[in-house]
Amino acid sequence: MKQIRTVKGTHDILPKDTPKWHLLESIIHDVCAKFGYKEIRTPIFENTNLFLRGVGAETDIVSKEMYTWEDKDSTSLTLRPELTASVVRSYIQHSLGNQLPIQKLYYIGSLFRRERPQKGRQRQFHQFGVEAFGSGFPEQEAEIIAIAWHILVKCGLSKQITLELNSIGSQKCRLQYRQALREFFSPHLTKLSETSQKRLNNNPLRILDSKNELEISLVKDAPKISEYYSKEDDNHFNDVKCFLKEMGIPFIINSKLVRGLDYYTKTVFEFTSVDLGSQNAILGGGRYDGLVEKLGGKPTPGIGFAAGMERFLIAIEESKPKFEIQPPDIYFICLDVSGIMISQKIANKLRENGYKVICDMLRKSMKAQFREANKLAAKYVLILGEDELKNHTVGFKNLDNGNQKNIKQKNIIEFFSNLKN
Repeated sequence: MKQIRTVKGTHDILPKDTPKWHLLESIIHDVCAKFGYKEIRTPIFENTNLFLRGVGAETDIVSKEMYTWEDKDSTSLTLRPELTASVVRSYIQHSLGNQLPIQKLYYIGSLFRRERPQKGRQRQFHQFGVEAFGSGFPEQEAEIIAIAWHILVKCGLSKQITLELNSIGSQKCRLQYRQALREFFSPHLTKLSETSQKRLNNNPLRILDSKNELEISLVKDAPKISEYYSKEDDNHFNDVKCFLKEMGIPFIINSKLVRGLDYYTKTVFEFTSVDLGSQNAILGGGRYDGLVEKLGGKPTPGIGFAAGMERFLIAIEESKPKFEIQPPDIYFICLDVSGIMISQKIANKLRENGYKVICDMLRKSMKAQFREANKLAAKYVLILGEDELKNHTVGFKNLDNGNQKNIKQKNIIEFFSNLKN
């Protein structure tokens, strides 16, 4: 019979890899908690209109990459391709803005995009992110960027990454700038790719982000958005930069940085890594002051960032030694079938007291079980055989130094507690 394998663009996270995922997740939880952010979890599929309105019908994500189907009641549903729109939907639906003037949220979850699988990016991938609603002041941008910086530092990545910063201004500023870009690129229409030609009408800012070599050369002479800032835009961005300098977070200005989604306003940013090649963004985000209103809520300023966890882990692996699975404290060898229940009872008590205990489930020989204990790098072995059952004891062996002794079953927890001390 033909073997069933994973679907293209998906992968299994095997036991040898889960420790590094646990480490990254624990760092995210720890840093976000220190800044007062709370975790939110949303469904993995949503009404398709959420992404049409929230992400933008002309974006590649919506027009080319979504997994969409019609449900039995004719409702169009989509596996979430990004999480900000879902978090905003939840913020509006549950009136979170009425509970606190500022809502500070973070998430970890799976996303789905039908794009070409590549290193660090599959069709099902994992993302973590942070969102803050309620403050339009520049210190909120600084705090969001600081959270990202702290996570990167805790992961040992501060030397490999660069914070790239830009402001795409207010709505009025962007309308003027879009027109200026259309006027600049129109004479060069034949030099633009088919994708960029479409973007010229819909969102010419996206051409600035092109990876096409000919377009990169063309973009060098394009007008800069800073030429169209209002005084308020300029002051806001300067304040963001001042806050980051005071916090000791280094950055560079990248006037071509616009980010890929249509909902961004004012400050946008990316952390890039030298270990990720041409697709070098490890984390990115920005302000989206109009998104809550666009999805049916009250006008509410918002800002956030997101990071693909697979790409994050690639960068971590380049800077850290290999992650190892924590070995068991105790391997429990039971040599008498009649003693299996007793061995399980003792093992369970040990686990309740914080010890990692592995029990044989194949009723192997003592030699085979000792071999397994050594393979797993267990610290100690407990042995329960016929003699131990008669005497209500358990055999103990330290696999590091070979020391052995018998312990009364009723004293087993006390024995290991003393061993720790």
